[in-house]
Amino acid sequence: KEKTMQEVANSFGAFLEKNRKLSKNTLLSYGRDINFYINYLEEKNITDFGATNRATVLSYVLYLKNSGRATSTILRTIVSLKAFYGYMLSKGLIKTDPTVGIEAPKPEKKVPQILSLEEINSLLEQPSGTGAKERRDKAMLEVLYATGIRVSELIELDVGDVNLDMGFIKCRNSAGKERIIPIGRICTGVLSDYINISRSEIQTDAQNKALFLNMSSGTRISRQGFWKIIKQYSAQAGIDKEITPHTLRHSFAAHLLENGADIRSVQNMLGHSDISSTQVYTHLLSNKLRDIYAKAHPRA
Repeated sequence: KEKTMQEVANSFGAFLEKNRKLSKNTLLSYGRDINFYINYLEEKNITDFGATNRATVLSYVLYLKNSGRATSTILRTIVSLKAFYGYMLSKGLIKTDPTVGIEAPKPEKKVPQILSLEEINSLLEQPSGTGAKERRDKAMLEVLYATGIRVSELIELDVGDVNLDMGFIKCRNSAGKERIIPIGRICTGVLSDYINISRSEIQTDAQNKALFLNMSSGTRISRQGFWKIIKQYSAQAGIDKEITPHTLRHSFAAHLLENGADIRSVQNMLGHSDISSTQVYTHLLSNKLRDIYAKAHPRA
């Protein structure tokens, strides 16, 4: 008895779970993508994957595009279908793979949200007290803007990663690659106050080397914890832009380039492996210069 399309999809899911080291979310994404594809095929009265061809797959991609699906969704769907058809070919369930040669659309590079210098200053001035929480929050915001590190890198910092005398921090990305980033006088001073005065008030375990600690538990602060902090202070500062923890990273890069930093140095500080990721900020700067020209030049 031939398997139904759903049974083939289920066996593919079981294969991925057993043979590939994928996260639960990735497995769910594969399953969702294949099920949506099956629904589409059934609407076209196709009940066997062997009856599909290149035109079938391309028409499905066009259907997703016309339905208003994001480029990132279409990109992920094509990856899922390529993996699925590759699996079926290896099991002898189909004779040819119709996804061969189908190119995924390039993901759209979103223009990052950037804060003006006035907005940055207003945000950084919000935690102004001398309590442990205010000192910790100010230190976190200052480090993010001074270095442009990712929030995941910020919360993973240990006390030993900070060198106040030399004025730099050492951070590691998700792949464990280390980079050293300078910090300025203001950031150094704020960090010094937090480390030497307030951190011990929050710390509950002397063995805990985490730099930034949760106020109630004394353990390493979480991403969610920092998200609440930045939302709180951006509201206090009256900033009506949609701010995320990544906004300070974007602003760090844009402000450096705006003030003459070379793109390679900014790339190194951000930890971008591909310079095209950093060039997004130069496009942003070009747009700003065009606006300035249009407003200022008498013949614009």
